[in-house]
Amino acid sequence: MFVFGSSLVDNGNNNFLQNSLAKADFLPYGIDFPLGPTGRFTNGKNVVDLLGEMLMLPCLIPTFSDPSTKGIRVVHGVNFASGASGILDETGFVANLEEITLPELEKQLGTREIIKNYMFIVGTGGNDYSFNYFLRRGDNNLTLQDFTANLTNSLSLQLKKLYKLGARKFVLMSINPLGCYPMVNALRNGSNCIEALNRAATLFNDGLKWLVDVAKSDMPESNLVFVNSYKIISDSIENPSSRGFRDVNNACCEVVASSQLGGGGVLCKEGGRTCNDRRGHVFFDGLHPTEAVNVEIAIKAFTSKLQTEVYPINVHQLALL
Repeated sequence: MFVFGSSLVDNGNNNFLQNSLAKADFLPYGIDFPLGPTGRFTNGKNVVDLLGEMLMLPCLIPTFSDPSTKGIRVVHGVNFASGASGILDETGFVANLEEITLPELEKQLGTREIIKNYMFIVGTGGNDYSFNYFLRRGDNNLTLQDFTANLTNSLSLQLKKLYKLGARKFVLMSINPLGCYPMVNALRNGSNCIEALNRAATLFNDGLKWLVDVAKSDMPESNLVFVNSYKIISDSIENPSSRGFRDVNNACCEVVASSQLGGGGVLCKEGGRTCNDRRGHVFFDGLHPTEAVNVEIAIKAFTSKLQTEVYPINVHQLALL
């Protein structure tokens, strides 16, 4: 399994980035994770960890930035995801795969052909809207439609680069409901989702699904799966009690205030308070879901037969191809 994307699928790459403010290598992050704080932006396991378990991988996927990620450690895959990154940042991550990881993999296995059997999970795009388009509206004159088209085209180019390297199995994770994040509610002192942000996410997700449909002509013998985490999380927000959730609006942890360095109501405060009912919260911090929600997403991604949740097949079916 090779993983590309943002903090939603980051397993700790940012721990090794000296100048990054987007880090989760301290409590309360990892409070429910067997290894403690590892750089995962949640209380326990993220979606990648859970899918890895379902695919019966024998170990956690190592992070690219960890100096020990070489030799036999790359055989089951590598995680290139980085918190706070966006789609345009993926160019560098793909280059790292091509120039560093694939030669290492070939050295271990004697061939690059086997890469066609690996799953490539891509979970990116949300930061491009939350921290670029909407926060910097004065810096660009693009309409939402044009901005989305640019992102979709950029992502398509990255997928084609991966395809040329031998990738054939892709899992595209949708953007989550941006307008329902606790950090958004905190900025406006409200509890209802902001529809403008959710419309942007839906527009991008429609583009992702379109990529799945058109990829066959551009990338013969490839198989792409679209996981609609937007719908899965929205269903939990709209019908919380049926899924065991009691708080759909607030962060479980005490978040860093906007007035502090690295603040903005997004990340947990180091050593700060944490809710006791983590299983009952949808969000762990101002942006990232709890492990309980990640479990919901992973199970749906792996087993759902509903094309509104996973399209056109599920991850388990993709693995068998």
